[in-house]
Amino acid sequence: MSETVVITGASAGIGRATARLYGERGADVVLIARGRAGLEAAAKEIESLGGRALVQIADTADARQVEAAADAAEEAFGPIDVWINCAFTSVFAPFDEITAEEYDRVTQVTYLGFVNGTRSALKRMLPRDRGTVVQVGSTLGERAIPLQSAYCGAKHAINGFTSSLRTELLHRGSKVHVTVAQMPAVNTPQFSWVRTRLPRHPQPVPPIYEPEVAARGVLHAADHPRRKQYYVGATTLATILANRLAPAALDRYLARTGFDSQQSPNRPPTGESNLFEPVDRQEGDDHGAHGVFDGKAHSRSFESALARHPAAVASVLAAGAAVAARSLATRRGHTS
Repeated sequence: MSETVVITGASAGIGRATARLYGERGADVVLIARGRAGLEAAAKEIESLGGRALVQIADTADARQVEAAADAAEEAFGPIDVWINCAFTSVFAPFDEITAEEYDRVTQVTYLGFVNGTRSALKRMLPRDRGTVVQVGSTLGERAIPLQSAYCGAKHAINGFTSSLRTELLHRGSKVHVTVAQMPAVNTPQFSWVRTRLPRHPQPVPPIYEPEVAARGVLHAADHPRRKQYYVGATTLATILANRLAPAALDRYLARTGFDSQQSPNRPPTGESNLFEPVDRQEGDDHGAHGVFDGKAHSRSFESALARHPAAVASVLAAGAAVAARSLATRRGHTS
């Protein structure tokens, strides 16, 4: 039987790359976003790879629209097996330059959109006592940086919400699982359509990874949802550890470097932002999975590859330890 997978934010970036991987599996993929051009292009990709696709135009900030999309998903493909929350938006600016309306909008999409998606997923999964919800998180959900206060706040909220929900599911003995894939800086189109008040073009804080690296992490989390969370990319793990060991020092470091590291030398984007309306609503405006930083982005993550194969890593480490122990014993024998 094919998996039925729902992906929010599926028209571009990590959501788009994840949809392609499920297409390669032959899954039934329900694509949710606001922009029709991006969704229809994603659907064609999935079908060309051997999967089936259903396009659902919906704003995840609206719980009723999300619920209607969930109904359509099960009507078309049957019970939902995996629900992946990935939709978000942001504003790049100092806090005092972000309006209340903008702050509300980022929070509604980036945090409450995950809440709405999770609610619709659990409404169907809990009675069946099976299913998986994957929250596409961020390093910035544990270590905030300047110029993205609304986004960082929303990503922190996702972590708290998901931890609370996980304990409730454990209390019930539910076989429904929820996990988080914490992401590094990723080369997505958002940096060209985000609302910004910076003097230069926004960019992810280097090192930057391609969306396919992130997508492989999401897929692995969905396949192994018993683990609380996954760190995608070595920089994600390093940043979170540094924040736990020396948060005050990291505050000062980011205050000194965080403004410049989030801006490329180029001029800021001149087109409209996607904060309140999608930029791919017109035919032919598909932006794909990748942003404009392909020349800087890594297509592989050694740390993420190891994380997906813990048994193999443990075996290699055990074998290495055995070899080292034999070598040490031999040397001691020669010196005695």
